[in-house]
Amino acid sequence: MEAAAAVAPSGLRASFLDVLLSRRRNLQVALTVEPGSPVKRPLYQGRPPMGRSEAMESCPRKGVVNSKEKLVEENFYLITESGEQGRVPVLLLKLNDTTPKRKPVIVFLHSSYKCKEWLRPLLEAYASRGYISVAIDSRYHGERANNNSTYIDALKSAWRNGDAMPFILDTVWDLIKLGDHLSEREDVDPCRIGITGESLGGMHAWFAAVVDTRYSVVVPIIGVQGFRWAIDNNKWQARVDSIKPLFEEARIDLGKSEIDTEVVEKVWDKIAPGLDSQFDAPFSLPVIAPRPLLLLNGAEDPRCPVLGLQEPVSRAAKAYEEVGSADKFMFIAEPGIGHQMTANMVKEASDWFDRFL
Repeated sequence: MEAAAAVAPSGLRASFLDVLLSRRRNLQVALTVEPGSPVKRPLYQGRPPMGRSEAMESCPRKGVVNSKEKLVEENFYLITESGEQGRVPVLLLKLNDTTPKRKPVIVFLHSSYKCKEWLRPLLEAYASRGYISVAIDSRYHGERANNNSTYIDALKSAWRNGDAMPFILDTVWDLIKLGDHLSEREDVDPCRIGITGESLGGMHAWFAAVVDTRYSVVVPIIGVQGFRWAIDNNKWQARVDSIKPLFEEARIDLGKSEIDTEVVEKVWDKIAPGLDSQFDAPFSLPVIAPRPLLLLNGAEDPRCPVLGLQEPVSRAAKAYEEVGSADKFMFIAEPGIGHQMTANMVKEASDWFDRFL
C-alpha cells in the first residue's frame, strides 16, 4: 500500500486509464451524438422514490422572468463504445441566452437505482444561475436498464464473467467521453467543467476527476470512502448491503456460510480492480489537487465512515498545501447525518461551484 503513495499523479492516472481500457470491447468506435427525446416514465430500480426530494428542491435558484420558457432542454445519446451500454443517455438544460457565449458546465450523477430525471430540480436550479446543467444515466440505470433488476444482474454477471465493471468504473469511461463532447461544444467553456454526484454518483464524480483533469471543480456528496480501511476495520457491511445480492452470489460461489472479508476483497478485485488498493481514497484524492475539491459527508454515515476518511483527508490536505492551494480543499462531515444528502450539503455544493467555477 505504501508503494502506491509514491506514484506520481500522471502515473496513477495512466494506471487507472489502463484498467478502464482493459475491458473496452471496441476502442475504434468514434464518439458520435444521436438525437433523443424526453423520458416520460423514468425507470427507478428497487423501491421507487416517494415524492419529491427536499434536498434537491432546496438548491438556490435565480429569479428569471419566464424561466420555464427560457429553459432549453436537450436530450441526446453519446456513443462511447460498441454494445448496448455504449449508448449514454444525456439530459442537458440551459437558459436560452447567448451572454456569455461560452458557459460553465456542471455534470450531475445520480445515486444507485435512480436515473438522470431524478436530478431535474438540481439541473433547473443551476441552469437558472447561468450554468449548463448535464446529467447522464449511469451504466445499467434509467434508459440503460430494461427492468427493476438490471443493475444487480449486471453486477452478478461481472462477478461471474469479469467482462465489465458496472460498479463505478465503466461509468467513469463514459464521463471521460462526455468530457470530450462537452469540450467540443461551442456553448461550453472547456476550462470550467464541474462535476458532482450523490452516493454512487459521488463515487463517479470522484474517480472521473481523478482520471480526467478537465473536470476542474469537484464535489462528491456522500460518496468518498476508504475501501481498504473498511475491510481492515470490519466496517464494510453497510456498503455491501447496498448491493447485497452480488455479495450473496459471490459467497455461494466461494463456498462460504456468510459474507466475510475474503468475499468482499474478491468481489472488489473482480468488478472494480484497484478500488481497495492503488486507486483507493488515500492515493487518488490527492491527485485531484490543485483543482477545487469539496467533500461532503454525513458524520454518522455507515457506508462512508468518517474514521475511514481521516487518512485520505489528511493526505489530500497536504497535497493542496504543497501546491499553495490549501483554500481549494475542504471536507465537511455534517453532524448527526447518516447516508443522506441534505439541504445543507446542496447549499455548500452550490456555494463551492459559484466560488470556483
